[in-house]
Amino acid sequence: MDVGIIINPASGAARSRSVDKRTRLAHEAIDASRVDGNVRLTTGRGSARAIAGEMLASGATTVVAWGGDGTINEVAGAVAAAGGVLGVVPGGTGNGFARGLGIELRPRAALQTALTGVERRIDTGEIDQRLFVNVAGVGFDAHLASVFNKLPTRGPLIYVRAALRELWSYRASTYTVRTETQHFTMAALLVTVANGPEYGTGAVIAPPAQFDDGMLDIVCVPPRSGASLVWQARRLFSGTVDQIPDVRLVTASSMEIAADRPLVYQVDGEVYEGSDSLRIQVKPSSLRVRVAGTTAGS
Repeated sequence: MDVGIIINPASGAARSRSVDKRTRLAHEAIDASRVDGNVRLTTGRGSARAIAGEMLASGATTVVAWGGDGTINEVAGAVAAAGGVLGVVPGGTGNGFARGLGIELRPRAALQTALTGVERRIDTGEIDQRLFVNVAGVGFDAHLASVFNKLPTRGPLIYVRAALRELWSYRASTYTVRTETQHFTMAALLVTVANGPEYGTGAVIAPPAQFDDGMLDIVCVPPRSGASLVWQARRLFSGTVDQIPDVRLVTASSMEIAADRPLVYQVDGEVYEGSDSLRIQVKPSSLRVRVAGTTAGS
């Protein structure tokens, strides 16, 4: 087997989920590329990584993740460990990782890129010994990820409504952040660590973040009134979050986030419970991913 394609049938807005259509397109892409491939569906949290591992063990050199950032995260973990190549077909609600890399959102075009595009080496991050490819963090974004993961239906509008509803009741916490060059304590609505610039759906949380600069960007957003937060949220979509008064943006290769209680954190949209201190570091050039182009290279 040369290529494996892993489809998350539960990802994305309900109207866009068609398992039969996705499976058919995946097989067509494999046939058009004249490679030996296999297509499989995930069955729940953790299954994408397990399936990717099986595909890599069976000889696949490229494994394609068709789903949201959580699915991509699982496949990327297995691919990075095995030295394979990751392909991406955006199938989630926000698709922050794919959008940050400029990957086509249309499935047919994304499949072609995933199988024949240029190989790009990018960094990954590690928080509490868990890999992330796009963003991780504590505070409101972790809280919202937990809320969103429990919603019966998904979609950009549903996500925005949930965010606005939760903003009015969420209370900021105090965090201590340590990097190689800075050490500070502040009350924050959220502390996000970004490998890529975008949460998804065009919401840019870390304007200067680059996938291949060997660094991570940590963004600390101070608390505001509900009305102020709603007003300032427009800056997410203009790429000017760093211009909000008192926002702190620090670039570092390693860091620590600490609080006076165990921290709940999100990793590419999946939520975990940690201790009162989270250690984070960049893993430079640790993942090969196919992006738009015509000739594969390293």
